[in-house]
Amino acid sequence: CSGAMVEEMCSSPKLEKVVVFFYNPNIHPRKEYEIRKDENKRFCAQLGIEFVDCDYDPENWYERMKGMEYDPERGRRCTECFDMRMERTALYAHENGFHAIATTNATSRWKDAKQVDDSGCRAAARYDGLKYWCQDWQSDEMTLRKYEISAKESFYKQEYCGCSYSLRDSNDWRKANCIPKIQIGGERAGLGDRYFSDPLVDAAEESQDVVDEFFSQANEMAKAGTDVKQRKDALRLYKDRRKNEKDDGIMNGLNNW
Repeated sequence: CSGAMVEEMCSSPKLEKVVVFFYNPNIHPRKEYEIRKDENKRFCAQLGIEFVDCDYDPENWYERMKGMEYDPERGRRCTECFDMRMERTALYAHENGFHAIATTNATSRWKDAKQVDDSGCRAAARYDGLKYWCQDWQSDEMTLRKYEISAKESFYKQEYCGCSYSLRDSNDWRKANCIPKIQIGGERAGLGDRYFSDPLVDAAEESQDVVDEFFSQANEMAKAGTDVKQRKDALRLYKDRRKNEKDDGIMNGLNNW
């Protein structure tokens, strides 16, 4: 997600220095975490900008997410996750003399921009002189540019947000759509290409219709909470509805985070 945003910042005359601060204790499993980190390090090296590798502390992340394991995407758990990561980013910025922070989470249509921005603003407000950079990173232009850079660099295509709960719910969604489950690493993805290659196709997979459809189903699953039977029933109903849509020739949408 970082390509277009980092490019935009590096070209801004308002900024003296751009640093990528990598703090993502939510990413599970460790193999996926290392792949995503290495891709960011590679891109930073090409641009000649500093990359700060923060600690990977999933234990603290799971502790903070207790009681929210079955919250829907964009729910309380996501807010807590954004808060935790932005708070650590803001602390680093404060301790090292930076004046502004931002997050690539704000670039993805799979995220609620207001939810992300609110976390950033809360974190920045902890320290005098620190600001959170709000901008519309999810415009059609920025989304296409993001995928143009991803294709040019042949970036690894992540198939879910990152946390174990997203992995679980994304695989439930795929099961309902008769799509192979997510593959971590390797040369073959569970869905589509392993690496970004076609900006127009990749951007279409993040269309607003696709995103809205995914979250509609995710919210249905979340209502069942920890009740395994209710979750299975909700998934079965969704599969039946999707089958009818397919038979009617109106089924559309694939998952590309």
